[in-house]
Amino acid sequence: MAIYVVMEPPGRGEKADATFVRDGFSWLGFLVPPLWLLWHRLWIEAALAFVVMAVLSVLGEKLGLGLTGSLLSLLVSLYVGLEGQGLRIAALRRRGWHDWGVVEAEALDDADTRYALAADAPPDEDAPVHRIVPDAALARPTQMGMALGLNHTPGRP
Repeated sequence: MAIYVVMEPPGRGEKADATFVRDGFSWLGFLVPPLWLLWHRLWIEAALAFVVMAVLSVLGEKLGLGLTGSLLSLLVSLYVGLEGQGLRIAALRRRGWHDWGVVEAEALDDADTRYALAADAPPDEDAPVHRIVPDAALARPTQMGMALGLNHTPGRP
């Protein structure tokens, strides 16, 4: 199963305008990073990837590294393959889009169907609210006592 991040446009128009970004490795982003970035309208990232790949290749040739210099540009490809989808999500956030959530589905059509069903469903009022921040009453006491042979005494240097 694949996980899709659902991004909604800034105007909160129709739900059909949502964009689904598949979370995971991007093979096309790995094979042709600048073209993949241009396809997804990541202009600055594409220019930066092209320049870094060119500089690494030229630097490798000038230093006489041979094949190793060319392989350095492979690091850019690996980065875009691993983090390309994250770059897309960050670009959408900069443009005012917001996260709706994530959808787990086999294919993009299934993800769209699950999103449409979940977006139209009324919120469940009886569902317990999960606390992200723990209760302060359950926190550890400030005096921890002896630890690894060191004695901590508050108020003493």
